[in-house]
Order: sequence, then structure tokens, then C-alpha cells
Amino acid sequence: MVELITKKISAASARAHTRKGKQNSGLKLPYGMYKTISIVVVMALLAFGYQAIQPPPPKICGSSDGPPVTAPRVKLSDGRHLAYKEHGVPKEEAKYKIVYIHGFDSFRLNPMPLSQELAEELGIYMVSFDRAGYGESDPNPKRTDKSTALDVEQLADHLDLGPKFYVIGFSMGGQATWGCLKYIPHRLAGAALIAPVVNYWWPGFPAKLAKEGYSLQRVQDQWALRVSHYAPFLTYWWNTQKWFPASSVVARVIEIFSKQDLELIPRLLSGDRTQIRQQGESVSLFSDMNVGFGGYTFDPMDLENPFSNNEGRVHLWHGDEDLLVQVCLQRYIAEKLPWVQYHELAGAGHLFPFADGMSDAIIKSLLLGEKQE
Repeated sequence: MVELITKKISAASARAHTRKGKQNSGLKLPYGMYKTISIVVVMALLAFGYQAIQPPPPKICGSSDGPPVTAPRVKLSDGRHLAYKEHGVPKEEAKYKIVYIHGFDSFRLNPMPLSQELAEELGIYMVSFDRAGYGESDPNPKRTDKSTALDVEQLADHLDLGPKFYVIGFSMGGQATWGCLKYIPHRLAGAALIAPVVNYWWPGFPAKLAKEGYSLQRVQDQWALRVSHYAPFLTYWWNTQKWFPASSVVARVIEIFSKQDLELIPRLLSGDRTQIRQQGESVSLFSDMNVGFGGYTFDPMDLENPFSNNEGRVHLWHGDEDLLVQVCLQRYIAEKLPWVQYHELAGAGHLFPFADGMSDAIIKSLLLGEKQE
């Protein structure tokens, strides 16, 4: 009996072993085939990921599939074009000539207001222009803080503004004005920085202060800035994917504005703004973010007074209720640069230059040295 049971168990074991061998033989692939399949899968994933992070090609103004050119433009030394808009009195009659640099998600038709009364009283000519990639100005794939300053200089030369002119920059244009003070100070008669954007990674900021200012940003904006700083090649993807919230500024989230800003927004949004992003967000907004918060070629807090002989002035204006650019950082910059005349406005948000009479006060302070607190 025991022998019979032993024989049956041995026979069953042999049959199971045979079936297992047949199953294994049906699934077995050569090692080289496994390796090839693995490589193909990895390459497919990389290709998919690469395509996902690539922005669409820009729609260049004047090209066959791009928007039409409607504004006057100048041609720069590298072949790009800058579109511009003139304000105030004719430049041939002007005593003061100003180049205005617009902010983030804006363009030449949204400059800080200049009243015609003040323009005629003082003889002011002002030109605003589309920064690279915005409006009708050609994109600059090699854009840096230096290239924008050189664009300003070339625009002034093409328009015959003379050996020296004034620069006024608002928000991201204010940060670009630091670039003008660094790279073309010999061309400036004076400069005004209005609520200028800061780079939290400028080494001149104490680590604790930079962290404090950074923490006051919305969490989604902290992440958007991290991406622009540490992985700029992902800026387009991060702000267009649907898994995580993108930059609230790009998305035009209303909660980022102060009480005063909410009252002023209708003035800023008046008129047709469709041109701003028409060539593509990657060459306008996201290029701006990468330059503004990515790598930097200089730290403004290392600048020396370009007007040591009192032949010009530099003013910095900021509101103490600005929710986009923290006032604590501007105060520190003003302390580090005593030659900058600092104006802090109580109750003012980020859009204060669009309040009644504010822009004229800023301009008079810059041109005449009058105190306009």
C-alpha cells in the first residue's frame, strides 16, 4: 500500500514537472530580446516626456502663420524687431525723453499713464515698447537681463533720443531697469524703479530675509518660482499641466491683489490686450519667469552709484501692501544702496502707479527732483 501511494505521488510529481517545463518553455525569450524591449520602452517614455515639456513654436508677427504687424518697429543688430508706441510731445520738441519698460503680462499699450498736461508743461516725450516675445516684438531665445538693457539702448539710438535718456520700469520692467543701471549706466540721465520684481536667489539678501519674503508667496507660486530657478526647461510644462496649480500670476488669479489693486485693475485691463500673449506664452510669460527668477548675471545690491557727480537720480517706489513683491525685500535693497531714493507708499498695492495722479508724481520726482511722497 505504501509502495502504491509512493508510486502515485512520484507519477503526479513527474507530470507537474513536465507541465511546468512546457509552460516555461512557452514564455522564455532570449536575453537580447528583453534588453531590446527595455530600451524601446525607455526611449518611448523619454520621447513622450520630451514632447510633453516642449512648448509649441512661436507665432512670429509678420510670418505666414503669425499675427500681422500693426505697430511701428525698429530692427536691432541681431535682426530682431522691437515694436513701440510714442507718448507725450514730439521728441523733436521734448526737453525730457523717457523709455518706459512694461511689466509681466503686459505690452507697449499699457504704459504707466502720462498726462498730456504734464507732458506739455515740462516737454516730456515717452516711448513704450514690447519687450522681446511680447506684443509685436520678436522673441529672443537668448534673452537675459543684459539683452533687455541693450534692446533699450538700441531702441533709443534708432529713435535718436540723444546720448542720455531716462528709464522708468514697472514690476518685471523694474527688474529690467536694474539691468540698465548695470549695463548702460553711461546712457542714463536717471531711472525710476516702480514695484520692481526681486529674485529671491540674489546673494545679497540674507538667507533668513529671503526665506521670509519667499514664504509670503502663495504655495503654488513658490513652486512655480522653484521650477523657473532650478529647472527652467520645465517652466512651460509646469504652468500648462493640469496636475498641480500653476503660477497664480500666469493664471490671473484675482486673490493675489490687494484692496487698492482690485480698484485699479479695471484701468489696467481697459482696451484690447489680446496682443500680449499672441506669439506664445513660452516666448513671453515663461521666458520672463526664467530670466527674472533663474540664473542672474549680477546682483543689484552690488551696484555702485552711476550718478556719483549728482548728474542724475535713481528712485525706487513701492507699496507697503504689495502682495506680489514683498516690501521687506525692497527696504533691504534701499538700505544697501543709500544712493537710491526710496519711496514707500502706505496702503498701496502693486498697481499703485495707475492711481489718480500717481504717475505724474513719479515722473516729476524723477525729472525735477521734487519730493512727491
